Amino acid sequence: MKRLHVHVGVTNLVEAITYYSAMFGEEPVKTMHDYAKWSPSDLGVNFAISLQSEGTGIGHLGVEVDEDDDLVQLRGRLKNVNAHMYDEGEVKCCYAQSRKVWSEDPAGVQWELFNTIGESDQLAPEPVKS
Repeated sequence: MKRLHVHVGVTNLVEAITYYSAMFGEEPVKTMHDYAKWSPSDLGVNFAISLQSEGTGIGHLGVEVDEDDDLVQLRGRLKNVNAHMYDEGEVKCCYAQSRKVWSEDPAGVQWELFNTIGESDQLAPEPVKS
């Protein structure tokens, strides 16, 4: 399964959780002191918010996949059209451990392509040490 990922920066987490919980009709599946995530079953979306002192609004879009093969396929399709890509590899970010590739569309929109493989205790990205 693939899900659209949307990340939005907010300045008031409590107000944003109240708003998005009402919009999605359910509470977040993950809530931390600076982050919340919803995975509404009827939308096929991974929607996340995090506290930002500046740069609020849509931070980036993405595609979350369930299998590494799907990530390889996405990377291959974008490589075939010479898209700008950065293979971040395995990282801890957004309270998850993931394998990630970043791409930028022709308009400059950042896209995060990733497969979540575990949990993490941190919001900020950090490479996983092998």
